[in-house]
Amino acid sequence: MQEGEKLEGGCDCGAIRYAIEGPPLFVHGCHCRWCQRETGSAFVINAMIETARVHRLAGEPLFVDTPSASGKGQRIARCPTCFVALWSHYNGAGPRIAFVRVGTLDDPDRLPPDIHIFTASKQPWVILPEGTPAVPVYYDRKEHWPAASLARRRTLLERGT
Repeated sequence: MQEGEKLEGGCDCGAIRYAIEGPPLFVHGCHCRWCQRETGSAFVINAMIETARVHRLAGEPLFVDTPSASGKGQRIARCPTCFVALWSHYNGAGPRIAFVRVGTLDDPDRLPPDIHIFTASKQPWVILPEGTPAVPVYYDRKEHWPAASLARRRTLLERGT
């Protein structure tokens, strides 16, 4: 995905539509037990992107505070009608970064994981693709993120917005 390009997505019932603008900072395939339980699946794919790059096109999400393994919790943006989770804000990252559920994009194939995290608790029948980094728990951002994403994150933190 290139700078300036947009991808649209939404919930099952169509009440919420949104677009992300530009490439995500990084895409996680998270295999932690919390994500497995929350999604009812083997893992979740989250595209981390500046919240300012997430544009609502229709509807107003319902924000639900939920616990997380870190103990800091997260706020999940859900459709108030069909309750599909669209993105979240983890309290560790704050409201400036959205973790967009890639599966809610109209074209989710465009954003495969850049890394698989918490693979120590992945389902044993999930086969991870060769060539994509995979770590047992979390990782050092400086080791894995592209320089452009690190610079965007730095700018975001310096601005404080």
